[in-house]
Amino acid sequence: MNEQQLLREPNIEPTSEVIAEALGTTNSTYIKFIEILKSHDIEVDWRYYKDGKAWLGKALHKWTTIRGTQKEMTAFWLSIWDGFFKVSIYIPEKARADALKLSLDDEVKEVIGNSKQMGKLKFFSLVFDVHSDKVFDDIYTLIDFRKTIK
Repeated sequence: MNEQQLLREPNIEPTSEVIAEALGTTNSTYIKFIEILKSHDIEVDWRYYKDGKAWLGKALHKWTTIRGTQKEMTAFWLSIWDGFFKVSIYIPEKARADALKLSLDDEVKEVIGNSKQMGKLKFFSLVFDVHSDKVFDDIYTLIDFRKTIK
């Protein structure tokens, strides 16, 4: 299978039409995914990143502290590929044991257990290739877990 990342033109913004064309039959899954994200207090901010030469969706969880300070954290990254999309969640190494206690598919737990820490960064990544809503439960569980880690 030839995996190809799309949305590589800096001057072509990822509108819903552009994304729909790139995803094809998976677009309805993407729309459902984005809709459900709203109930998890996540909004996706699309930007073109020169280092990766592609548009990426930065999924932000924003909240206001008790003192009224506006805070935000990146819950995950979204990228558009030929016929599917990827959700990349970066979990702090210190939270690996807690992540393994979550109600997740055994395959996902195996990936968590086997994931290598990223260089000097104290994180490991979980990347989901989303072709259908089959993996939604695991992704939303991990997103909600990620939001709790400060």
